[in-house]
Formats: sequence, structure tokens, C-alpha cells
Amino acid sequence: MDVTLLGTGAPAGLPRPDCPCAVCAASPGERARAAASVLVDGVLLLDLTPGAAFAAARAGRSLGGVRQVLLSHPHDGPAVEVPAGLPQPGRVPDGRELAVLTGHRVRAVALDAGGTGYAVTGPDGQRLLYLPPGGSPAGLEEGSGAAERYDLVLLDVVGRPDALAKLRAVGAVGPATDVVAVHLDHDVPPGAELRRRLAAAGAREVADGTSLAVGAYGSATSVPDVPRRTLVLGGARSGKSVEAERRLESFPGVVYVATGGSRGGDTEWTARVAAHRERRPGSWRTRETCDLVPLLAEDGPPVLVDCLSLWLTDAMDAVGAWDDALWADGSERELRERVAALVAAVRSARRTVVLVSNEVGSGIVPATASGRRYRDELGRLNAAVAAECEQVVLVVAGQALVLRG
Repeated sequence: MDVTLLGTGAPAGLPRPDCPCAVCAASPGERARAAASVLVDGVLLLDLTPGAAFAAARAGRSLGGVRQVLLSHPHDGPAVEVPAGLPQPGRVPDGRELAVLTGHRVRAVALDAGGTGYAVTGPDGQRLLYLPPGGSPAGLEEGSGAAERYDLVLLDVVGRPDALAKLRAVGAVGPATDVVAVHLDHDVPPGAELRRRLAAAGAREVADGTSLAVGAYGSATSVPDVPRRTLVLGGARSGKSVEAERRLESFPGVVYVATGGSRGGDTEWTARVAAHRERRPGSWRTRETCDLVPLLAEDGPPVLVDCLSLWLTDAMDAVGAWDDALWADGSERELRERVAALVAAVRSARRTVVLVSNEVGSGIVPATASGRRYRDELGRLNAAVAAECEQVVLVVAGQALVLRG
């Protein structure tokens, strides 16, 4: 199948009309995106949007051969003039299948929100899935049976990363599936920041008018680079935990490793923990432990460790590193051994790992010797772990700066 994306933007397009935000202001010209609309083999049109005929002409395509127009949005939207010769738009009921005279089969996919998704199988057997903005497939559960794998998936990766996680959990999306983000809005700055976020999810963006050969995905220039090991650094309340969680929210079964414990009686800490839990996807599992070495040695789903700063505090407590006499009498050596073991575990990890740590070296010099010792040891730990990671990110004021990778 040959697929042409006549538009890749949100229903209102990008930039939004009369929107003064920074992203819209930075999205004119080549960065502009029309509302998402997909032309399949020149015969099937998914979503008729204003200017679709002109968009097709700009892409070197024609709507003259279209035999079926299907709508996906929760509602039919504002009246759109149907170009002469184009069939009237329609919608396939959930669970029903439509056979097009050209040999394409279209199955309507039920969603957990309004709208209709479409699974299209071409005459050659290749399969694509197109989901409307804000939509995620309903009824997809692990263990519900082997799902057919799609060659191309077009969905709202930024707005519904959990939809991608569901598809991965049942095997409908695999390593060879081309995942392309559509319905892009002003939630993420365009350019490098958008590409970085999508790459972390194993997805990519393309410009309006791009044609994709379904099943041809896999060239070295198109495969998103999903790092196996990532270190996310940042100061207090910088957004580092949000950044780390965002990197894994499109993957199923993530193991969230909390190294801080419960701290019974500390109401402020309890509130922090509750905020973190509420923010995480319901499919994630939480483990409260500082025993990271055996966990990193296991095979399994992605792991998010939050954070190394608290792991170091626990390790220094265990070896008596706060006492000068004990530090000189062997606890320094014991701490070095623990750090070396952790770094070796990060190096040999075979599962996807995202680690969070505080960056404290740029702040005020601690007034106590123990405080300075902790600052120095955390700096050494961060540097050692960073050396083993494919990607290192520093978060400042909620903005992720890529230091490596």
C-alpha cells in the first residue's frame, strides 16, 4: 500500500487560527500542519478536511480515483464542501468490516473515547491502523489472544501515548512497525524537541504531503533511536521525573522503582509519593527497593529508577559514610564497591532503563562536611552512570537539554 498524509495536524491545524502561544507562533511556513487526512492507494480517503484536494495536488496526488471516504472523528465536524466527483463521507459501525471494490478491506475499531478507528488491509495483505485524535483502542488486554501486527500505525502519540502502549502489549505493534504521529497540536514545540520526544516513544513525525510505502519501514534513516539506557538529571522541581516518565508512557508493563521508601509519619513525603503515583499509568508496577543490581540484571519490561540520589543516601547510610572515622577506616572503599557494582549493572542491562538523579553540583556549597561529601559522591555517581548511558538529559525549568545521544 501507498499512503499519503495530506495533513498531520490537530483538527484545528497548526498553527491554530488566532492562537498567540509560542508553539503556534513558531509553526508557520514549512512547520505548518493541516488537519490529519490520509489517502490510501489513491482510492480510500480517511477523513475529509478543508483543502484536501489542494493538499493532494501539492503532494502530486489526485482525489479523482477515490472510491470511499470515511470519517474518524467523534463527530462529523463542521460542514466540509465535498469536491466534485468524490463520494459522500461515511462511517463504518464499530466492529463491522467494509470491502472496497479495489480489494481493500476496512474494519472499524472500537475506541475508549468518541470516534472510530480504522484498520485497513490492502490487496497485498499489508495492514495499517489509523486512530482519530484522542482515541485509543478499546478491549485490548494482555492475554486476550494474539493480535494481528500492523505494518503502519498513525495515531495521536503525544496526546494518547497509552494507546501505543496498549498496542505494544498485545503485539499489534512490534519493532518493525512504522509508528507515525498525527493530530499534532501545540502541546510540544516543533522541530528537535518534537522529534526527541517521539523518538523516545519509538515513533516519528513526517511533514504534510509525505508518501509512505507501507512495509518498507526499516531504513537506517527512518528508524527512531530508542536508547536502552537513559540518565535524566535535574534540580529540585525541575521536571526531571515527568521527563523520565514521559519517555516510557508509550510502553506497557513498566516497572517503577521507588528508592525513597514510604517514610512513615512524614506527611509531606507521603503527598509527594501520592502525586507521583497518580501521574503514572495504571498499567505500571511499583517496587520500593534500593537493591538495584539484581533488578537490572533481570530480563523484562522497561525499568524507571527514581532516583539515584536517594539510592546513594541509602548506600551511604549502610556503610556509615557520614562518620569521618568510619569513612577513613573503610566505608569509603565499601561505598566505591557499591557504586561500581551499580555502574556495572547499568552497563550490562538488557532491558530498557531510565534513571533519574539530582544535579546538585551547581548549587550552594553545603555548610557541613557530610553535606559536601554527599554532593561530591553524587557527582561521581552521576558521571559514572552517564558514561554507561546512550542518552543523558539535563532538565532545566521543565526543558530537556540533551547532553549525550
